[in-house]
Amino acid sequence: MNLKFVAVLLFLVVVLGVMFIYLKPIYRFREGLCDSSEGRSGDGHLFRSPDLHLVATNGLKYPQPSITHGRTDVVSVTPWLAPVVWEGTFYPVLLDSIYQKRNITVAATVFAVGKYIRFLKDFLETAEQHFFVGFKVKVYVFTDQPNEVPKVKMAAGRELVVRSVPNSKRWQEISARRMEIIQTLIEETLKNDVDYIFCLDVDSKFHSRWGTESLGELVAVIHPGYYKDDRSKFPYERRPASRAYVAPGEGDFYYCGGAFGGVLAEVHQLAQTCRKNFEDDAKEGIEAAWQEESHLNRYMWLNKPSKVLSPEYLWQDFKARNSEVRVIRFSGVIKNYNEIRPN
Repeated sequence: MNLKFVAVLLFLVVVLGVMFIYLKPIYRFREGLCDSSEGRSGDGHLFRSPDLHLVATNGLKYPQPSITHGRTDVVSVTPWLAPVVWEGTFYPVLLDSIYQKRNITVAATVFAVGKYIRFLKDFLETAEQHFFVGFKVKVYVFTDQPNEVPKVKMAAGRELVVRSVPNSKRWQEISARRMEIIQTLIEETLKNDVDYIFCLDVDSKFHSRWGTESLGELVAVIHPGYYKDDRSKFPYERRPASRAYVAPGEGDFYYCGGAFGGVLAEVHQLAQTCRKNFEDDAKEGIEAAWQEESHLNRYMWLNKPSKVLSPEYLWQDFKARNSEVRVIRFSGVIKNYNEIRPN
């Protein structure tokens, strides 16, 4: 046998062996995180783009797609072809029928620490009225005051789980610690039980439907304060020394830190990366301009979200509603930050 051929064959065997050794643990970890109706096909094989195969209910009636359907007054698709979800760009009945067949479970995390506990009742009550109504939902409340969590009647298939966390003297530390807690929750609790997760701010409440139209692998929400601005005005972290740095001329949208989500594997990767970058910055005495939100924006710039939600999904109550915002689904309530924050 040709010696050169034997040498090449042996080289390929070694390369494949090394790849197997190093990639198998990664595959198993992602396999564990995605072991759900979203992360696996019907026969149990892992697949990457679950939303590419959407099975509708036979006989379902809805309007025919046409050039008159959709929006021309707003950005409804990104340059990387991710949809931007606005009222008038989707059919709720069609989407609900698709995901009801999958029997999905959606988790939501919310942090009610210190004086922020006062916002929890409105959050929970309005979530029952508008957040994935008709689907299985698990709301995880992280608080330093578990005895103060209000008793809210939950519909069948919906569950409230309370977890204790310590308080902090700085609201920035509370914000930063959130990524670590989300990462741990996915690893230790959710990976075999939940299909999607949304991480939401407690000082907010729901006003209208937030449902299956928001589902995707990695989901971001456009910040209502900057969606009309040029990216030069976005409050990105501009110091190159920070791991949250976004250079001038870069960036797509400015995203909210108060609402993001997706499938478990993607949100786990986001939380893990943002946590590490935050901690590495801290070791060098750097705190990004807007803490976890700055790191999230850096992450979303490099890792494009597969679905982008319009400012309907986290409006600000102190702002008048602009004409292109036909419905407010979720909004941050008016509050005095000096009174509720510990510093």
